[in-house]
Order: sequence, then structure tokens, then C-alpha cells
Amino acid sequence: MESTAVKEILKKVRMIEVRTRRMAENTLAGSYHSVFKGRGMNFDEVREYVPGDDIRAIDWKVTARTGSPHVKKFTEERELTIMLLIDLSASGSFGSGSLSKREVMAELAAALAFSAVRNSDKVGLLLFSDFTELFIPPNKGRSHILRVIREILFFQPQGKGTDISSALDFFSRVTKRKCVTFLISDFCLPDDFDDTLQVLRPKLQITSRRHDLIAVSVIDPRELELPHIGWITLEDSESGEQIHLNTADEWTQRAYTNLTKDQRERFARTVRSLGIDLLELSTDKPYLAALMGFFRSRSQRMAR
Repeated sequence: MESTAVKEILKKVRMIEVRTRRMAENTLAGSYHSVFKGRGMNFDEVREYVPGDDIRAIDWKVTARTGSPHVKKFTEERELTIMLLIDLSASGSFGSGSLSKREVMAELAAALAFSAVRNSDKVGLLLFSDFTELFIPPNKGRSHILRVIREILFFQPQGKGTDISSALDFFSRVTKRKCVTFLISDFCLPDDFDDTLQVLRPKLQITSRRHDLIAVSVIDPRELELPHIGWITLEDSESGEQIHLNTADEWTQRAYTNLTKDQRERFARTVRSLGIDLLELSTDKPYLAALMGFFRSRSQRMAR
């Protein structure tokens, strides 16, 4: 790779690091910590009982041996593993504004990764298209996070399609420990939408039982309705299939909008019916506000 290209890559990675790291430290830090708890409590030490201690924590064996009451002290096992499962299918390169869907995914992933590192959590990465393209085992540290960001932005996938089911199968095979798992995709499922959703549902269910699974949908507003520009040729970026449409036709406009809306709503209902959180983002809106709102609602729900 030419040095100029390398410099451009490093410049873009650095730009995202500066923006998202500041965001993680100043805005997301408290919310992240409160929403994603540690795996449990670790035994720390035994000390003498003092008035006000919970009598349920009394260590009766030590108390009997020493002749004075002692209590067990525990500390929260804070360390978590955050896994980022990111869709690199060809449809992610689309963006009608300043950012493509893939760039929004990268920024979101970077913000989550820096939040995790700030809390001494590990971060891993799985990139997929119609097969698993890259797997980076969970680790800590700034250099590791910068590699994760670089791969999300600049990795050149071999596949063009989307196979979320096979990505979840691979993830289940290589990850034995429970993780907070972000499945980030535009969820542009193939034309056989019903069949694909039927296959995907049990995979999502199995993954959500083993891990804390959060689905993040990134869309572009231009995908939700057709522009009024007459006859156009639309090409599916994943399959290469082309269709000719008269976008000025009212029936065509309405049919396209209804189909797109119906599929997105059915997918959202399927995910939520499995008890999986769904965060919906759009390339034309700041993702930070949506992410903070998601953290707040999740924290309130967990507190009930």
C-alpha cells in the first residue's frame, strides 16, 4: 500500500479516535458503567464485624474460630467482554449524506470500544458479509482499539451479501464466555425476506440466551422512500440484480414505501419478541443522542 494511502487511513482513524474518545470520556462513561454491570461479586476478604454491617454477610466459621464476629467482604467483578459483530455487506457502503452506513457503524463501534476500555473491559470484533470475514479476539488497550476501528473502516470484504445466521453460528463456536454483544447491521435481508427471518429467529434466540445481545440497525433515509425523478434503474448492491422503476408513479412510490416499512417493522417485532434490545439509527441523525436515550431507557428498565 502506498504511503499516501497509509497516511489517509491513519488520519481517518485518528479523527474518529479523537471524536469518539472524548465522547466516551465526557458523555458516555457514566451511562455505560450503569447499564453494563459486571458478571457478579468476587470474595475479597474477611474482616471484623462493625455495627451497621449486614448480618447476612457474617462468616460463621471464622466467627467461631476467632470468638468475635467477622463478615465477608465482596467486590464487584467489573470486567466485561464487549463483542462487536459488524455487517460489511455491500449495502453498508451506501450513504445519501455526509456519512455512509458503514462509517456510522464504525463511529458507533469506536464510541462503545473506548467506553469499554475506559472501564477496563475487553473488546473483540467479528466482521461478516455472507460469511465470517475477520475475527479479532477480545483484548484491551488503545492500540487494540485503534486496530478494531481501522479494520471496521478499511477492511476489504470478499463477500457482498449478508448472512447473519452464519455469523452468529461462528460467534457461538469461538466465544464460550458470556459477552455484551452488539450486532450492528443495516439488516437489509435478501429478497426471500420471510424465509430468511424464519431461519434467523432461532439463531437470535440462542445467542440472546447465552449473551447480552443488542441489535443495532443503521439505515439511510433515502432507502425508505423513492426519489421523484422519473424512470430509474435500481441495482441491489449485494446481489447485483437490477430493476427499472418509474419513481414518478404514485402506486410505485406507495408500494415501495409500504414494503420497506412493513419489513422493518416485522424485523423489529421479531427482535423485541425475543427480549432483545433494538437500537435504531439513521445516517442523517446524530447517533450520540439515540445511544444516550437507549442507555437511559435500558437503565430504567433494569432498575425496576
